[in-house]
Order: sequence, then structure tokens, then C-alpha cells
Amino acid sequence: MDFFDKFKIWGLLICLISQFAHGFYLPGSYPHKYVIGDPLSVKVNSLTSIDTEIPYSYYSLPFCKPPEGVKDSAENLGELLMGDRIENSPYKFKMYTNDTRIFLCQTKPLSSEEYKLLTNRIDEIYQVNLILDNLPAIRYTKRDTYYLRWTGYPIGIKVQDAYYVFNHLKFTVLVHKYEETNVASVMGTGDAAEAIPVGKPESDIPGYMVVGFEVTPCSVKHNPESLKNLKTYNNYPSAISCEENTVNMAIKENEPIAFTYDVTFVESDIKWPSRWDAYLKMEGAKVHWFSILNSLMVITFLAGIVLVIFLRTVRRDLTHYEELDKEAQAQMNEELSGWKLVVADVFRAPDNPALLCVMVGDGVQILGMAVVTIMFAALGFMSPASRGTLVTGMLIFYMILGILAGYVAIRMWRTIFSGDHKGWVSVSWKVACFFPGIAFSILFVLNFLLWGSHSTGAIPFSLFVILILLWFCISVPLTFVGGYFGAKANHIEYPVRTNQIPREIPSQKYPSWLLVLGAGTLPFGTLFIELFFIMSSIWMGRVYYVFGFLFVVLILLVVVCAEVSLVLTYMHLCVEDWKWWWKSFFASGSVALYIFLYSINYLIFDLKSLSGPVSATLYLGYSLLMVLAVMLATGTVGFLSSFWFVHYLFSSVKLD
Repeated sequence: MDFFDKFKIWGLLICLISQFAHGFYLPGSYPHKYVIGDPLSVKVNSLTSIDTEIPYSYYSLPFCKPPEGVKDSAENLGELLMGDRIENSPYKFKMYTNDTRIFLCQTKPLSSEEYKLLTNRIDEIYQVNLILDNLPAIRYTKRDTYYLRWTGYPIGIKVQDAYYVFNHLKFTVLVHKYEETNVASVMGTGDAAEAIPVGKPESDIPGYMVVGFEVTPCSVKHNPESLKNLKTYNNYPSAISCEENTVNMAIKENEPIAFTYDVTFVESDIKWPSRWDAYLKMEGAKVHWFSILNSLMVITFLAGIVLVIFLRTVRRDLTHYEELDKEAQAQMNEELSGWKLVVADVFRAPDNPALLCVMVGDGVQILGMAVVTIMFAALGFMSPASRGTLVTGMLIFYMILGILAGYVAIRMWRTIFSGDHKGWVSVSWKVACFFPGIAFSILFVLNFLLWGSHSTGAIPFSLFVILILLWFCISVPLTFVGGYFGAKANHIEYPVRTNQIPREIPSQKYPSWLLVLGAGTLPFGTLFIELFFIMSSIWMGRVYYVFGFLFVVLILLVVVCAEVSLVLTYMHLCVEDWKWWWKSFFASGSVALYIFLYSINYLIFDLKSLSGPVSATLYLGYSLLMVLAVMLATGTVGFLSSFWFVHYLFSSVKLD
């Protein structure tokens, strides 16, 4: 195959890629064509509030229900775990058909319990979340000379001592004319190429795609006489004045509430692939990008300095020793100092070796899950358009990577005990149960709080059973399979022998653990800016989408954790402290401590409106689970890099 043939092949591949770039849509996000008059159904998600962080069902309040009854929509595992409860609603549209003054229903007179519940939800700033064609309803509010974007709309508002409900909705559905995808495949041999159209021919019937869904809530006082004899989807007889800054429908006990809506279709220039842009345009986006880039440059510079200084120090030490002749080496061996004095103790088994192996195995599993999940998210397979796929993907990848966790843990176990594989089954079982067991315990306690609050965020008992079955039927067996291969693999040979009697560690001027805990500040510096946006996404209801940057930050975090752990391990060896195993783990793992402190700071200063002990307990419980996962992942990076360094260091110099 000559150069020109290779050039033709590459040209063919580029043409194919360019064609598919215009015609390929990610799984679960293919455009839906609607013909004029086709029915459109609006769905409702859980009521949410940044004031409590406890979601509730839409129909827990006295709202209109669909005539056919309330039905759950198909949900994946991730949606259920995130507290989403998507159900049908009474709001019905027809494609490109404007409707006004559509009457939904009039509720029964509000009981004292319903009145109290409704006013409490208004006080707690609960939002109604509607969905059309997988697009959440978005609301625009004008402030001075610019508009703010909000997802959903508030249930009502309190003015002085009176409560008002938003009972009339003005919907605006943005549509774009459907464009039939025509993917061309370029095929042929030699110099002949033929463009073959793939797909259905263009339809003569005009179709449209939904590219936007906006809502304007209003509080309207309906005439009781006009409501008589009205049935669902009838037209309200008189005009409805909907003004954003005016509220008229006050909530009172023993009085009903009438609900109506308008819908207007507007043809838009927004194309289907760009319809999520309105949701992804976060306020302060320029500051967000600038902060991340600034953080990346600063941390890269600091990490480079640490790496250069460290390599020069170790290389000079090794080079100086290797340049000596044999007699000088023998004399130097008698006058050893620094890390060379602990040659007979550096590979002595650490305290609680089984726990260390278990934590390293789980750390590898969590880190692998994070890397794979963020990669798929950065490629667009876990976009915000696909609800719950991020959490579902994390669970799937975590279970599959159990095989890697078992392999790493058991091979490390055999290495510590010089090839003896006795007890590998017990260690594999502990690896499979350590982190998932803690996670289940935390979730079970938090779930009791959510059950007591009658929240949709509570994991159903049936889902708990499914998770336990997935754990014991997939994750545990795969961990044992990995442990089996780890037990069969060759263990890592130590380059030096270990004495039976341990060497006494000289007293230090300062506690070594103080230095270990302080080492977490540098890794924390790589992610604290990104951490703010992640926390805002989780607790403030904002959409997080810069997974490409997050992947870069993750890689940088891994590099910095490795460097920090190497430096501290070398410093401990230089002062004749051979107990480096656990210290190398917590040197990088201590970043979790600073993340937890930052979480408390975020709770106090950014979530200061968070009300009630239940909400604060939920926040701290989920933060603790996140911090534990970060500690295991970053600690594993530090330990494995330090183990490699110590093995390399003592195999480079022969000491008798």
C-alpha cells in the first residue's frame, strides 16, 4: 500500500466522519417529528426547593389531575435515586395549534390541612417542574436591563400576610421545522466514489420539532359564575388578564381554586441540537471558564516546580552514590544516613495490612468509575437531556470495575506477605463490602428521614432490594473473580530483605501526621473552584455541563496527589521514618478533610436559607459519603505512586 492509497483511505474516513457529524444523534436524544395537530403531553416532575432540598410529589398539593388518572412515566435507576418522580399532567397541547383560556378544573374547597400544606410549600419556595418533549419548562424574569433564566416556576408567592397561588399558566412552545436527516455514505474503490443516501425520503407533510418550552405563571381571580358548568378543556368564557407583576388569586380556607392555561406556538431559528443551550448558559459563565483556566495554570506551574525539585534531589543522591568506587561505597555503607538507613525496614508490613489493601482496592474501583463516567459524559453520552443516565452509568461502571478492585487488593495483599495468598477470599469479601456497606448504611439512615417527611427523594423499598441484588449478584462475584486472578498473579518482589527486628524510629521535632494532614492543601487547590460549581449543580438546581474541564481537573488532581505523596514519603524516609505505608495513603487522601470543611462552609454561607434539621442532616450525610469516596480514590493514587517510588528507589542502589 503506497502513500496515495493511504491518503485515499484517510480521506474516505474524514468524509464519513464529516457526514455522520451532521446526521448522528446521541442515544436517547433523537429528534421527534410532530405533524400539525399531533398531541403533545406535558409531564410533571417532583416539586423542588433550594430552601429544604427535600423533593415532594406534584400531586401532594391540591392541583388538577389528568382525567385518565395519574400515571408514572418510565424511569431509569438514576432518576429514582435522584428523587425524580415524573408523572403525566392534565396539560394537553396540539402541535402548532394555539389555544387560550383553557379550563382545567376547579378544586374542592381547601381544607385546613390543604391550606396549611400549600402555604408552607410557598414559604419554602417550592418550584413546579414541567417537562415537554424532554425539555424542562424555563421561565424568564426581567431585572433592570437583563433577563434571568429559571427552571420551573414557583407555586405561589406571599405578599404581606396573604398567600397567592399561580393558577394560570401562559405556555410558549418554540418549534423548528423538521429537517430530514440525510446521511451520505461515501463508498467505492480506486478513483470511483458514489454517494449513497441513507434514510427515509423527505415527507411531503410538514413536521416540526420542539426546541423550546417557556412558561409564564400568573395569579388570576376567576369569576365563580363563569366557572359553572365548565368541563375540562372547555374555554373560559371571558378574557383572562395575565400580568406578571400582579397577583389576584389569594388562597383561603374553604374556598376552591380554578386552574386555566394558554399555549402559543412560535416558530424559532433554534435548531434541534442547540435546544439545550438556553439551559446550559449559566450566569457568570465567563468567570467560570476563566477561574478554571486560571486554576489549571497555577496548579500546573506549582506541580511542575515540585516535580523538578524532587527529581533533581533524588537523581543527585543516586548519581553521587553510583559514581563512588567499590571501596568508597563500602565505606559509605558504614556511614549511611537518611533513607539508606531504613533499607532493612522500608518494606516491613504495615499495621492493619488487610484494611490497607481493602481501601486501596476500593479506591481503584472508585477512581476508575470516576474516570470512565466523566469520559462518557464529556463525549455527550450522559448529557442533561438524558435524565438519570449519569447516576445509572456510575452504578454500572462501579459494579463492573469490582474485578479491578479485587485484583489490585489481592495482589497487594500477596506482595505484603511475600507471595502468600492465604486469606485472599476474606480480603476479597471485605473489598466487596467495605465502601458499599458504608454507603448503604448512610443512605438507609437518610432514607428514614425522607420517609418520615413523605418525600419523593426517599428510595422505595423495592429499589433498595434491587440495589442489594445488583450488589450481591454482580459486584461481589466480579470482585471475587478479580481476587482470584490477583491470587494467581505473580506478586511484586522486594529489592531488599527485611530484618526480623524493626529499627527504632528517631524522635521528630514535629508530629509527622501534622505534615500529612497539611499535604492535602495542594490537591484541594486543584479542584476547589470546580467544586463550587459541582456543589451548586447538586444543591442549587443548576445544570453542570463542562465535563471536559472536569476531566482535565481530574487528571491534574491525580498528578498532584501522586507528587505530594512522593515528596512526603521521601521526606519521611530521609528522617529514618520507615512507616510510610499509611502516611503515603493519607498524604493525598487528606484532601477529603478540606473538601468536608469546604462543604460545611458552603452550608453556612451559600445554603444559609436551608431550613430544618432534616435538610441539614441530609446535606451533611451526602457530603460525608462524597468525602469518603474522594479519600479512598485520592489516597489510593498517593499510596500506589509511593509504593512504585520506594520500590524503584531501593532497587536502583545496592546496599549490603
